[in-house]
Order: sequence, then C-alpha cells, then structure tokens
Amino acid sequence: MEENKNIQQINIELTQEVSEGEYANFVVVTHSPAEFVMDFTKILPGVTKARVHSRVIMAPQHAKAFLAALGDNIKRFEKKNGEISAPAQDGFGDYPVTPPEGSLPN
Repeated sequence: MEENKNIQQINIELTQEVSEGEYANFVVVTHSPAEFVMDFTKILPGVTKARVHSRVIMAPQHAKAFLAALGDNIKRFEKKNGEISAPAQDGFGDYPVTPPEGSLPN
C-alpha cells in the first residue's frame, strides 16, 4: 500500500464556550451560486417565534463534502446503535424525513 505524503495534519482549537455546543432541532437551508447558508434554531412547543442560534456558510463543494461526512457518520451510528427512526413530518415542511436515494454514501 502506497503512503500518501500529501496529507496535512490540522490542529483544531475548541474554546470552552464553543465546546458547550448549541442545541438545534430545526435548520433553514438557503443557497446562491457561491454558497450554502444553514441557519440553526430550536423550535419549542407553544412558541411561535424562533431565533437563529448559529449560521454556517459553506462553499457548494464543502456543503457536498459535509453531506457525505454526515451520511457516513449516520451509517456508522446506525450500524452500532440501530436504525434512527424518522421523526413525524411536522416541522420539516416539504422535505422528506429520509434523504433521496443516492444522496448519502453507500
């Protein structure tokens, strides 16, 4: 097996504030020719207004790589923990609760 010498190690710093994370159960995705914008929020029962807690902006190539990485991690999670049950359609608008065929890596 040939070793790839072009791999670069990146040290990622995680501050205490960011390490606490932010809960989100709803995301609005919009896009332009140059970027994808994901606004993460949480919808609470009985509350009619939600505030965006985090906005992530990615180039289209990075958004597609993110989709592949998320799909791979979901498959590994389900292999270890069992299938994730799909939530009710409420809150997901026109989007299917299961991704379209071929959008996740096999």
